[in-house]
Amino acid sequence: MSGSIIIERLEFRGRCGVTAEERARPQPLAVDLELDCPLEPAGRSDNLAHTVDYAKVAQRVVEVGTTQDSCLIEAMAERILAMLYDEFPVERIKLWVRKLHPPITHVTGSVGVTVERTRLVQQLRHTDPPPAPFLMQQLHRLPKGKALDIAAGSGRHSLFLAAEGYQVDAVDRDAQALAHLSATARIRKLTAVTTRTIDLEQPAPYEPDLGNETYDVIVVFFFLHRSLFPYLIEALKPGGVLVYETFTIDNYFHHKHPKRWEFCLAHNELLRLTSALHVLHYDEGAHLEGPTSGPAYTAQLVAHKPLRGGPST
Repeated sequence: MSGSIIIERLEFRGRCGVTAEERARPQPLAVDLELDCPLEPAGRSDNLAHTVDYAKVAQRVVEVGTTQDSCLIEAMAERILAMLYDEFPVERIKLWVRKLHPPITHVTGSVGVTVERTRLVQQLRHTDPPPAPFLMQQLHRLPKGKALDIAAGSGRHSLFLAAEGYQVDAVDRDAQALAHLSATARIRKLTAVTTRTIDLEQPAPYEPDLGNETYDVIVVFFFLHRSLFPYLIEALKPGGVLVYETFTIDNYFHHKHPKRWEFCLAHNELLRLTSALHVLHYDEGAHLEGPTSGPAYTAQLVAHKPLRGGPST
C-alpha cells in the first residue's frame, strides 16, 4: 500500500527576507508537507520503525527553518527538500512554505511557495553536470508531451525532462555520448528516452529530418547552427515551446570562449532567428551556465509557436 504522510501547518519562527532588516527578527513561518512512502509495512506490523516518523520530520524541518537564515523563501524550501530526501525514505514530496505575516501592504493572508518533486528529479538536479538553471527556471512554461533535445550530449536535459514525465528524443552526432545517455536512462528506469545519431552541422543542401509539427517542447543549450532554425520551428507543434540558450559575442570578448566568434550570437540575433515564434521570455547578459562553471554571457529565450488560425499571444 503506497500512500502519503501529511503534516499540516507546522509553525515556527525563522529569519527569511530580502533585506537585512527583515532577517534581523524571526517571523512566523508555516510549512505543509505531503510525503509519499510505502504505508503497508507499518500497517501490518504496527511498528514505527517500518514507516516515516512524522515527529522526526517535523523536528528536522523546524531545525532547518530556525537555524539557517534565507534571503528568499525559495531557498528555504530547497534546503528543506534536500534535508528530507537525504534523511527520510520518501519518493515524492509536496511542500508549501509561507510567511504568515508578510511585511507587504494590502496582503492580509500569507505568501509563500509550493514545490512538488520526486526523488529522481531531486537527484538529477544535483548530478554532475546538472540541468541548466535556465531550463529548471522555465519548466513551468513548458507544455507536457513530447520533447526534442538538440545536441543532447550525455543527456543532462533529456534525463531531467524524462524524469518530469516527457517522452524525449535526444539528438547528437556523438554516438558514444548517446550510448552513455541510453545506459543512464536504463539504470534510472527512464524508458521514455530515445536517441538518434545525427550530424546537424552538415552543409547545405542537407536537410535534417526533425519532423513536422512533432514536438511539444524543443530544448537547445550551448549549440549554434544558424541554418537549423527553420527546421526547429517546423518541428514544433502549434503551441509548442522552444527553449534556447547559448553564448553571445560578449562571452567571446570577455572569456575567449568559444574559440571562434562565429559560434556566438550577435546582440538580439536569437530574436531575429526565431521571429516566427511568440516570445515568452528573452534576456541577454551574464548568467550562470551551471552551478560550478561561473558566469557566462548568454542569450536566453523561451518562445512558442502560434496556434494555427489563432492569435500569436
